[in-house]
This record gives sequence, C-alpha cells and structure tokens, in this order.
Amino acid sequence: MRQFNIFRGTKGWLWLYERQLRLASMHNQQEAEKRLRILMFWEKHGDTPTQEAFKVSRRTMYNWQEALRRATGKLNGLDKRSTAPNRRRTRRITPELEARIITLRTEHHRLGKKAIGHLCHITESKAGRILADLKKRRLLPHYRKVSLYARSGQVRERTTRRVKRIRRPKEKRGLEIDTVVRFVRGTKRYIYTAINLADRFAFAGTYMNHSSASATDFLTRLVDVAPFSISEIQTDNGSEFAHHFHEACVTLGIRHYHTYPRCPKMNGTVERFNRTLSEGFIQHHLPLLRDDLHRFNEALIDWLLWYNTERPHQSLGMLAPLQYYVRNLSAVECNMYWTRTNS
Repeated sequence: MRQFNIFRGTKGWLWLYERQLRLASMHNQQEAEKRLRILMFWEKHGDTPTQEAFKVSRRTMYNWQEALRRATGKLNGLDKRSTAPNRRRTRRITPELEARIITLRTEHHRLGKKAIGHLCHITESKAGRILADLKKRRLLPHYRKVSLYARSGQVRERTTRRVKRIRRPKEKRGLEIDTVVRFVRGTKRYIYTAINLADRFAFAGTYMNHSSASATDFLTRLVDVAPFSISEIQTDNGSEFAHHFHEACVTLGIRHYHTYPRCPKMNGTVERFNRTLSEGFIQHHLPLLRDDLHRFNEALIDWLLWYNTERPHQSLGMLAPLQYYVRNLSAVECNMYWTRTNS
C-alpha cells in the first residue's frame, strides 16, 4: 500500500517537527528561556549589571554559554541537567558483620535495629540501613501469617486487604461520633455519642450490643433529632462504624470520615463530651443502666434536653447549644428546623 505525506511540499515543516520534539523532551522550558534572556542581557550590558540584576555568577554564565555552543544554538542546550554525581558512594560492610546480622534476624526475627546495633557494636542508623539493604537483596527470612481451618484441616496464608480511609480536612466541620463502653457488675453496655462541632449540639443513645446495625439505628435517630441537616461525620475505625453504618451514610448522602488509628485526639470534641456525659449522668445512673435500658434512655433524653437548651458553654459565650444555633439563624429559616423529641 502506498503511503503519502500530507506535509509534503510545505516549507519548513521538518524544522517545525524537530523543534516540537526538542521542546517536548525538555524538563523546564521556562527556565531555559530565562537563561537565554540572561545570556542576551550579559552580551549587551556586561558582567556587573547582569550580576546585580539576576544574581548569577560569571562562571555560571560561561557554563551556559558553552552548553548553548555545544547544542549549536538550540534552546534545549540550556535545559536543566541532573546534578547527581557520576560516581556515587556505595555502602560496604564486612562479610562477618553481614553474616552476624543475618544470623541474628534468622534466630530472633523480632529483633529490631536498635538491639542489633547494640549487639554488633554499630550505630542504630547503620544497622537500619544494613537491614534495608539485606531486605532488598532478599537475604533476610520472610515470615508469613497463616490460619488453620479446623473443619478442613487446611493451613492458608493470611491475606490483608488495605481499605483506603477518607480523612477529614484540617478545618473542623460536621459531627463527631464515638462509643462509650461501660461494665456494670459483669454487664456490658454501649453508649453511642455524637456532637456537632459548630454549635456543640449533642445526642446519645444506649444499646446492648456493639454492632453496625445498632450504630445505624443511632445514626437514623440522630438525623431525625438534629435541628440541622447532616452532611459530614467523623468516627474512629471501630467495626461498629463499618458495613451497615457506612452503607447508611451513603444512602443518606453523608460524607463519612475516619480518624487515624490510635489517634483519639482527632475526635477530641466528642471525647470531651464523653467525659461530661460520664461524670454528669452515667455515674449517677449505673443501676438503671444495668437493669432497665429503656428507662435509662428516657432519663438520658431528659439530661440531653437540659444539656442542649439550658447548660451554658464557655466556647459559645455562655449560651446553650440550641440558644447559640437559633441566635445565628436568619429570619427566613428560623422556624425551619426544630428538634423532634417524639422519636
């Protein structure tokens, strides 16, 4: 099959094509053009004005000029080059030290770099670098976690599936939800708590189990009771805030953020509310919490009504949460969201 060049007969198309290839392969075209302008300024005005205007030494400008000459005047000759050395230092360890470290990690696979450094009379950082090199070369034993299935008698390797968690931005928004666990003479109870970061509106409910279904029921009641629309919540990485709870967030259009593992300070506001709830209410109703969960929740609702409508908060200018919320409403939406307490 015969092929035709659509640019045949067009003057300068080959030069334009080659120039586009050179510019496309450059790392920083703007920097190269800047260096070219400095060289043109240097050729016109001399050393002293160029050094005062651009803070560039004569040696650097001579190097740029030589690079441009070697590139036969093409702009890519002034492109930034790698400054890495051609010959780099390599870490050298004695065969005896390497064998000693491999033996230690083989016999004691939980031994860390600090202990290995102490036993081998080297620094901790050097021991860590040597361990990293040996791991890349696959000279260290690799241990895997396995599970034994009693019914079938099979031994299988454990596979871990990493789930990407969404973290809340630095600016605080939405609600924080947490769980308070209490043992009352052998009986275990779970109290789900939630607080809004903007106006400190709080809600809580007690359940007998620690499942995602209970957390979903609490979220549904929170959406009904809250005097505002909920768009964002943040929880820890507990199992109760997964599966059904996360599906409910997706259904309700709520953005679900997670805290970092073992970092309760990210949920500091609800953690502080948990202390207030524990010291102000739970400790005084422990028998009711163990024996009659329905009556405990009724008393908890009365306490929450007092907390949200009467208790003054220093962070809100000595106003109650609902007083602060109503004060900041516009006249149009003042009666739009009122708390429903019959659910």
